[in-house]
Amino acid sequence: MNRFDHSDLNGQLLELLVAILEEGSITRAADRLGVTQSAVSHLLDKLRRIVGDPLFVKSGRGIVPTARAEALAQPARMLLEDLRRFASSGGFDPATVVTTVTIAANDLQRDLLLPTLLRRTRQRAPGLSLRIIPSGVPSAEDLREGHCQMIISPRPPDAPDLMQKRLFEDNYLVFYDAAQRAAPRSLADYLAAEHVTVVYEPRRALDIDRQFAERGVVRRFIATVPGFAGIPALLRGTPLLATLPSLLRLDLMRSLATAPPPLRCAPMPMYLIWHLRHQTDPLHQWLRHEIEESVAPALRDNGAPRSD
Repeated sequence: MNRFDHSDLNGQLLELLVAILEEGSITRAADRLGVTQSAVSHLLDKLRRIVGDPLFVKSGRGIVPTARAEALAQPARMLLEDLRRFASSGGFDPATVVTTVTIAANDLQRDLLLPTLLRRTRQRAPGLSLRIIPSGVPSAEDLREGHCQMIISPRPPDAPDLMQKRLFEDNYLVFYDAAQRAAPRSLADYLAAEHVTVVYEPRRALDIDRQFAERGVVRRFIATVPGFAGIPALLRGTPLLATLPSLLRLDLMRSLATAPPPLRCAPMPMYLIWHLRHQTDPLHQWLRHEIEESVAPALRDNGAPRSD
């Protein structure tokens, strides 16, 4: 008979389960939790006995979760959130926080905002770790199921249980290699060129590409990549064009020349998105404030005026 029951479960074991699920490795989970691999193995053995399942099994050189582990992922995240709210109910002090918050963001917002955010949180909440994952095409399920606690994206999922806050907005520029070609002189010159762009999986075009397509502006795309980081290498040494958010010129695309688009296009907003259940959570409220406060210095440090 199993001598363990639900009363043996605690937050440490829940954190362990989530860490191994998200890291896919005992070693990385130990590093994330700040404990030894032997401690992780000991705790994992205890959790296995409590739930009556191996939870993780070997696959090649790594490990994979069992169906039971995957089914426990969402309840574990929800219980951890409840425990955090319980612990902070008597007052919130960021200096005492010891936890990991997952933020989903693609390369533009990740590189622009999150370095400033990390510097701020290291000063105010040294026990807080940020786990940054790509948002791709963000969905309500990402937040509902606890895959992340926040998303930074220009296109919030349309769902009544999601909250959002506009952080800033950006305009678009045409990027090109000035050593290979001149700026497009007209709409005809722009349309005669070959283009590259970003398409997020599963098959979501950039807002600017969608705008142009809806207006009947037809361009020849000879390559697409799943993120902005893949664009510079495709442009350098070629006459290709890419029409992208202007803030990319501050870092990722700084080696390339720019020109205004040949026709007017709506700006690109950027939103912070979270689930309604986090609305009054003190840690979440504090971190949302820190993200908002990171916008102005991040834009200033990169030489851009705030655009909201």
